Amino acid sequence: MGILIVGGDRLGEIPARLRSLGFREIEHVTGRKKGKMLVPIRASHHLILVLTDCVNHQIVKTIKRQAKHKKKRVVFVRRAWSAIASALLAACEVR
Repeated sequence: MGILIVGGDRLGEIPARLRSLGFREIEHVTGRKKGKMLVPIRASHHLILVLTDCVNHQIVKTIKRQAKHKKKRVVFVRRAWSAIASALLAACEVR
């Protein structure tokens, strides 16, 4: 499975913990720079994780539009592993 993480300058232990949950392809975009407004959502991205603590609002709008068009799930969460883990659990239960 693949995941696209948008937001957060540094991820710390988050990628390692995501790998332990089964995510093999992990891509990160900081989501702060205006020049990086086009964030490509690939077919290999099964989930888009938006870290709401540090992200440009325009990029969030772009992500939401692209995800809706490509029928990808978007999870909005603050940058704390406890919040990420519970949001991923809830997202998996809905499917």
